[in-house]
Amino acid sequence: MRIYFDSCCLQRPLDDQTQPRIRVESEAVLALLSAVKSGDIILLNSEALEYEMKRIPDETRRTEVIAVLALAKERLELTDTAELLAESLETKGLAAMDAVHISLASMAKADFFTSCDDKLLRKALSVTGLDCKIISVLNLISEVIK
Repeated sequence: MRIYFDSCCLQRPLDDQTQPRIRVESEAVLALLSAVKSGDIILLNSEALEYEMKRIPDETRRTEVIAVLALAKERLELTDTAELLAESLETKGLAAMDAVHISLASMAKADFFTSCDDKLLRKALSVTGLDCKIISVLNLISEVIK
């Protein structure tokens, strides 16, 4: 199973854990990362994720997330075709970087693209014709545990 985590997912365990939803999503991310470490899930990295992670102002947070990306077995490059798909996703209301991430996951035929961002998920779930399933991190847990 190949999974593309968006930036929000990668950073969720580093967010304020006093909010119940964030705490539960963090536990889900950590459980999925445990499955990555055990080889049950293949984590996908991309030049877009690396670009975003390098821009995190907090050095500790940036270092932690880059360490998670080091677990990835595949690194996706932004191609002309992926850029075209991202541009078409932007016309459907997705933010530029969100469109790039989904485009990369779709072009790589990832099994899942996952996020904790409700707005992104709502917009992405309305898009048809993608070659990956869009799913929240909490719903992904139930897919993985089957």
